[in-house]
Amino acid sequence: MSRAHPDRPLRVIQWTTGNIGRRSLHAIIGRDDMELVGVFAHGADKVGVDAAELSGWPEPTGVKATDDIEELVALKPDACCYNPLWPSIDELVRLLESGINVCSSAAWITGGKQTPADLDRIRKACETGGSTIFGSGAHPGMSNLVGMVLSGACERVDEIRITESVDCSTYESAGTQTAMGFSQDPETPGLAESVRKESEVFAESAAMMADAIGARLDRITFDVTFTAATGDSDLGFMQIPKGTVAGVHGYHRGWVGDRNVVSVGFNWIMGDQVTPPKPLEDGHVVQVFGLPNMRTVVHCLPPRDWTEPGFMGLGMIYTAMPVTNAVPAVVAAAPGIVTLADLPPITGRSAK
Repeated sequence: MSRAHPDRPLRVIQWTTGNIGRRSLHAIIGRDDMELVGVFAHGADKVGVDAAELSGWPEPTGVKATDDIEELVALKPDACCYNPLWPSIDELVRLLESGINVCSSAAWITGGKQTPADLDRIRKACETGGSTIFGSGAHPGMSNLVGMVLSGACERVDEIRITESVDCSTYESAGTQTAMGFSQDPETPGLAESVRKESEVFAESAAMMADAIGARLDRITFDVTFTAATGDSDLGFMQIPKGTVAGVHGYHRGWVGDRNVVSVGFNWIMGDQVTPPKPLEDGHVVQVFGLPNMRTVVHCLPPRDWTEPGFMGLGMIYTAMPVTNAVPAVVAAAPGIVTLADLPPITGRSAK
């Protein structure tokens, strides 16, 4: 498939319309350099529903959701914005081998957490279809990009450290939060290993940053501290009983010998019945230690015209847009697996 189409809008399909996917869908509909041609929906209740209704767009698009992957492949889109909660290798292979470039927010940065066999399937699918796969998001994703950019101001880089430091109780996914340890007994056997596996995509982003600064990692480790709730919390979508995990502070760390050169992690709490080991900074804390040291905190804040109740939607947009906005660059990129370190700067679109 041609790597660029400057003479026409890029034909794009949206994969899922959940918390993140519907934000991506809304953005695709509004762009003049993209044409929405298809929508995949996991839920049967969304099949046959117009993309406008699924995304909150004010006017019908004529594009209705389907749960038939072959129907979408037959549309011959240039790209797919792939936003399920977790990636399916079978789905990705089918898209990529068909020549459809994939931009994903679903636990994908380098593919390093996949088994060697699955990663080989992805590479072969890209080769067969002449297609590209790219993963990003807010964290990991944009936060890592900011760290890499800040390192450009340094003569020497000792460590890049990225920490998502937030109260994540506004992310209403009980399954995800429980898998990350919340509401569980801190002494649960194997809990740290479970959280390591659940958050392994952060290790991928650490490896990406290491590669960008020319560090050859010898190993990647994981450490985590669980903090118990001091009282009961009812978050609506889940309960955090007193004594169960209400704070999770951990890092995936990349090492060169005995030097920790990259760290990607989280200082997360759920609710206000907990005191974390480090104060929250309500954003992504990006630090580059070296000559000189660099530090910034990236905050995601509402614009004046924000009308939604609460701010969960802002985080969903922040997660979706680094993927959606990357579509033109990914379509133009060489086939294979690419990361933020490989692409030109990804930017948003000027308001009309």
